[in-house]
Amino acid sequence: MEKSFKPMSGYLYLFLALVILALSVFSFTRLMLVPGIIGIVLFILIMPGFLIVAPNESAVLVLFGAYKGTVKANGFWWANPFFTKEKISLRARNIDSDPIKVNDKIGNPVMIGVVVVWKVENTYKAAFEVDNYEQFVDIQSEAAIRKLAGYYPYDNFEDEDAEITLRGGGEEVNDLLEQELMERLSIAGIKIHEARINYLAYASEIAGAMLRRQQATAIVAARTKVVEGAVGMVKLALDELKEKDIIELDDERKASMVSNLMVVLCSDEAAQPVLNAGSLY
Repeated sequence: MEKSFKPMSGYLYLFLALVILALSVFSFTRLMLVPGIIGIVLFILIMPGFLIVAPNESAVLVLFGAYKGTVKANGFWWANPFFTKEKISLRARNIDSDPIKVNDKIGNPVMIGVVVVWKVENTYKAAFEVDNYEQFVDIQSEAAIRKLAGYYPYDNFEDEDAEITLRGGGEEVNDLLEQELMERLSIAGIKIHEARINYLAYASEIAGAMLRRQQATAIVAARTKVVEGAVGMVKLALDELKEKDIIELDDERKASMVSNLMVVLCSDEAAQPVLNAGSLY
């Protein structure tokens, strides 16, 4: 598990290194070779131990394969020069994935792209539980998208019982995506701040057919509304004629009137009036 490591002040050891270097140079000028050589060796050993940790950065320290701790405190530090120091950023990062082709719940190929905001929370897991935590995030994000798509249909045209769809699910779909990513990335010490779908469309091979189907559905729905309204208007006209005793119509004339009114009310184009000077019979 992650543990904190408190390094020593880098400024103190920098001063010490400069003093040793000055004494070594002085020793060589006095032909004191042994002290001079020892001083140079000490100076060379001290220099690799310096460490700079910027804001929202960390350094994982390993000594001959043994994890010694993580430095998260900002500043100029010095640690054992034999430590291996791996820098890990603690800043929040974005993934704006390119749309990938997946199959929805009923097997339709769709294109989905997501935006994920994530950051490293546990440096020990990020450094040692996976080979490359950044690549791990990319791969697992794609796997989460594929699994999410299998839960829901793109829309409810083919699955009328579906209460939640990829297109209309909104926050529920995004919450499931975020939960799926958190479960997958917890092994690498990654925390998910936000995950949401930012691109959703049918795959190109069925996009045209689905567009025509949506248009047909919309036309049928519009026609249904038009017919319902036309029937109501015809009924209202017949009731008004009967109530005000304007004209007495037998069944055949009523049928003719209904036919004419339905044509006028349901037609896509304006009706052309025809003057009938004769009798219906």
